[in-house]
Parts: sequence; structure tokens; C-alpha cells
Amino acid sequence: MLRRVALGLTHLLALALGFALGVYFLPILTAPPSLGAAALQQEAQGAMFTANFNRALRGSDFLHWGEGKISVLSDRIVHEGSLAPGPDYKMYLVAEFVEHEDEFLPRKAGAQLIGDVKTFDGVVVPVPEGVDVSQFTTVVIWCESFGEFITSAQYR
Repeated sequence: MLRRVALGLTHLLALALGFALGVYFLPILTAPPSLGAAALQQEAQGAMFTANFNRALRGSDFLHWGEGKISVLSDRIVHEGSLAPGPDYKMYLVAEFVEHEDEFLPRKAGAQLIGDVKTFDGVVVPVPEGVDVSQFTTVVIWCESFGEFITSAQYR
């Protein structure tokens, strides 16, 4: 009897571990290729504002982080750097700097969704028509699936 319980528990543990690894690795395996450093630099030319993602934010940890340069243009936002891989990342603009999900969640309703972040080593996200990036101060990367703060950068 004890052996069956132990066997059942080890199988459940293996199943949970496999699921967790799948959640982590699936976005990496299905991500489209990044543009590459030279193309990202070219896309970032003429930026109105720049800022940097860094790992030292209160809401970042070993699974949720971003680093690198953000370039904000009127029609696109370019990230040259790295993000921790994960599912369902979205880029938002907010009017006040936030560095943790407890600061972002109350502001999310007033945040401007810019678009999906599908790659983790640099991305260009088009700014939707009619959005004035100068009305905001901060770029936020947010995981919709798990309601997790990934990173932010204050550009103005």
C-alpha cells in the first residue's frame, strides 16, 4: 500500500514538473526568429525617447525580468536586449512609472496596450494608430496568462 502511494506521488510530481517545463519552454520553441542586432538598431534610429530595462526592479525575479534598450518612436517601440521567456507577453504604456504588479494592476485599465511581444531577444512592436507615445512615460512588459509583471522602463 505504501509503495503504491509513493509510486502515485512520484508520478504526480513528474507530471507537474513536465507541465511546468512545458509552460517555460513552449514559448521559446514557438517564438519567431528575432530581427537581429543590426536590424533592431536600424529600426530604433530616430527614436523620440530611450530608456533601459534592468533586472533590479522590485517586481523582477529570476523568472520574470528584462534587460536592454527601449527606443520609443511615434509608430513603433523597439527593444534591443533580452526578456525572460514566457507565454502571452504584452507591451503596455502607462503614464506613471511602475516596477511591480501591485503598482501596475490598479493602472492597467488606463494603460495603453501596444501589442504582443513574441520574441525574447529583441522585438519591434508597432504603435497602434492614434496613440501618442508622448502622453505616457513608461513601457511595461506584462504576462497576461499569469498576471505577472516582467519589466518596465521609464522613458520620460
